[in-house]
Amino acid sequence: MERITVALRAQDPISQAGVASQLRTRPEVSVTEWGEGDDSPQIVVVVVDTVDEAVLTMLRHIQRTSTSRIVLVTTDIDEQKLVSAAECGVAGVVRRSESTPEHLVQVIGTVARGEGHLPSDLLGRLLEEVGRLQGQVLGPRGLHFTGLAAREVDVLRLVAEGYDTADIATKLAYSERTIKNVLHSVMTRLQLRNRSHAVAYAMRQGLI
Repeated sequence: MERITVALRAQDPISQAGVASQLRTRPEVSVTEWGEGDDSPQIVVVVVDTVDEAVLTMLRHIQRTSTSRIVLVTTDIDEQKLVSAAECGVAGVVRRSESTPEHLVQVIGTVARGEGHLPSDLLGRLLEEVGRLQGQVLGPRGLHFTGLAAREVDVLRLVAEGYDTADIATKLAYSERTIKNVLHSVMTRLQLRNRSHAVAYAMRQGLI
């Protein structure tokens, strides 16, 4: 079995040494030095007490300068801090109180396979937070987490039903130019090749 390369970033040397000593005994992982670019380890384990602005800055730097996936080990985290961490590329979260060597290696393996991991109670609270943000913040502005505005969703739904630009303009009471601009904006922003690609994207997102 090929070992997963793991680098450690901790806020204090005691935490750094403690986690390193735990992982070095595990045959599933290989602890390596932090590197950027093509030399990035598969996983960076970030060990902190709480997710503050300094930690978010460190996470953004890892996300921006490497290809590594991030596992966050933290003492204190709530759903709002979790959203901020996810925006900075965190794919796995482990509470320090639950970070036994066995559990940490299991999460590292999960994240290395391209999956994600959250403590079960945080997952439920995260879903509630996402719903709150959609309902109270994004929805009133005509926005969605998918990056599509309500009007864009309406246009794509009608494209998927086979309507042409003139029909869509009539149904939505917009000009044809507006419909063309909406489609062009969606395809440019999301790097979609054509209308069919845009419809396929909307279907994958569960919008239509």
